[in-house]
Amino acid sequence: MKRILLPTGGAVLVTGLLAAGLTGTAQAEPDVAHDPMARNTSEAASVASFWLASNGAALRAATQYTWDSNEVRKVVSKGSADPDGRPGTTAPTGETKSTARAQNVNLPKSIGKVFFVDASGKFRWCSATSIQSNYRNLVATAGHCVYDTDKDTALLDNWVFVPGYYKGRAPWGIYVGKQAFTHYDFDVYEDYDRDYAFVTVYNGILFNGVKQVDRRDFERFTGPKRRWGGHYYILLSKDAGRLGDNVGGQGFAWNQPTGKAVRAFGYPAAPQPDGDKPYSGVTPKHCYGKTTAKMVGAPWLKIEEHIGLKCAVTPGFDGGSWLLNYSNGKRLGYVNGVTSTFADQDGNDRVDYITSPYFDGDTAAVYNAAKNVWSGKIVGPNGELYK
Repeated sequence: MKRILLPTGGAVLVTGLLAAGLTGTAQAEPDVAHDPMARNTSEAASVASFWLASNGAALRAATQYTWDSNEVRKVVSKGSADPDGRPGTTAPTGETKSTARAQNVNLPKSIGKVFFVDASGKFRWCSATSIQSNYRNLVATAGHCVYDTDKDTALLDNWVFVPGYYKGRAPWGIYVGKQAFTHYDFDVYEDYDRDYAFVTVYNGILFNGVKQVDRRDFERFTGPKRRWGGHYYILLSKDAGRLGDNVGGQGFAWNQPTGKAVRAFGYPAAPQPDGDKPYSGVTPKHCYGKTTAKMVGAPWLKIEEHIGLKCAVTPGFDGGSWLLNYSNGKRLGYVNGVTSTFADQDGNDRVDYITSPYFDGDTAAVYNAAKNVWSGKIVGPNGELYK
């Protein structure tokens, strides 16, 4: 288990932790960083409105969060995995019976895309999945799909999760991020050995039309200082309920032996380094195989403790779950990794491996901190977004 040591004799800049957390929760959970996204129902309503406006135009305009093709290199094999304690699991929730047998892989309802705005103002997305939590409100993805490491800024803006997303449609609703939980070393040092995140989300929102109202009713939801010309409209929505109640939640596994078979899911979209573009990003894809028995390293990203999986997908697959013991009938398994980087092991300018941080006790500590946090809902009793 790698530790990043703090320098001595000088000040240390902490960018991600809340000031209050430094004297409170952060002391009890020294490896857990947690940052607010949409802090209250008003902010969450604004985020939802941003993506719902014009029948989901912003969702359709988003593109994958692209890696620089120059960083798709050969990774270096290192020592074996180093569990820091006993292996553990948290059971999934969702299907209780096996569905009919099928020759093809049954895609889990839990997978989808997270949408956000990066530091350059571009609409972006990554892959992600719903994961089991006490309040059924948790999303697992890559850390770089929550923090903008390219611009060295804090949280990505207007962050939402859309399970089952397809061409602007959100069959189970849009879920606005409330709070992001990451490992301290990723939050502060951008250490990709900790490139994972767990995000609590508000209840989902289903778009239900637009209603024209008078100025008094409009200002009741938007505040008295906002003016939208001579006509006033509010978005009408329906509370879709909790994420896990709608699509289930994958289980979670840590300190597991390498060399076990996993099934990885995500939405590849970017071209291969040689320019070929085999994927559209419209539909999810999957890979199946055994994780590498040895750790892999990528010094340019501070990576020393990743595991690998033979898989020819491209960026857009970032943040997608690696599911251990996946049941094709129940569409459930245990999240034992998330896609972090892409590698070209045979040097032909095409991705042939993907990598994930090794999920150990530190990962479990971040997950456990996130799984016990309640979110709430943001749709009012009459279908209006709370303001």
